[in-house]
Amino acid sequence: MFKIAEVREIFQLFKDSSAQEFVFEQDSTKIALRKERATSETDLSFATSVSAVAVQERPNAPSVESVTEAVSEEAMQVQEITSPMVGTFYLRENPEAAPYVEIGKAVQPDDVVCIVEAMKLFNEIEAGVHGEIIDILVQDGEVVQFGQPLFRIKEW
Repeated sequence: MFKIAEVREIFQLFKDSSAQEFVFEQDSTKIALRKERATSETDLSFATSVSAVAVQERPNAPSVESVTEAVSEEAMQVQEITSPMVGTFYLRENPEAAPYVEIGKAVQPDDVVCIVEAMKLFNEIEAGVHGEIIDILVQDGEVVQFGQPLFRIKEW
């Protein structure tokens, strides 16, 4: 039987990977995951459909299917802020300044979350959504690529 943390970890690893399908079996439990491309041109993210089949040995235990549905609903509320260009990522305006954001900070769509320097131009990157920063994926001063995820935000 899978623990909730294990199901979440499997789901997150699959979501972050380039794999389109994944099947995992352990004892009498099977988790099958599949990604489907979004149909709208304005929605460039992947819509993820999740199916899980579980054979349970304990009658009162939550099914892997119900846990996976809860995890997928939670994951669907997480948005990534990606770099709009190649450049150097800065989490603060200058070395002495406080960071624009930290993990756990609430943000509004027009809040600046970082700067990406490209060709001596400092480009402010905004959150774009209402939510809470749950992960900062790059280090201050790191070179980033176009489309590289910079932050994960739990959208409200």
